[in-house]
Amino acid sequence: MAVKQSLEEISVQLKKSLVEELSLEDITPEEIKDDEILFGEDGLGLDSLDAVEIVLILQQNWGIDLTDMDMEKGREIFASLDVLVQYIYDHAQDL
Repeated sequence: MAVKQSLEEISVQLKKSLVEELSLEDITPEEIKDDEILFGEDGLGLDSLDAVEIVLILQQNWGIDLTDMDMEKGREIFASLDVLVQYIYDHAQDL
């Protein structure tokens, strides 16, 4: 039986995945703040293509399927890193 990851463990893993999978060359996982805004100039500066990659990261690492989610809910979940981490914590599948 798998042990559920803590919020901190999810945050660390997600930050590493974002840097590696999205090829964020100018930042390390440790430099990403817990409340970092993901999209737009005020945060990490991610775009819609990065959002697709994040959906794949969630599927591969935590078994979360967002394909049927409406746009408004998606915006809420992707608002910031800490909101996304909480969503992962609440919805992760035992892999």
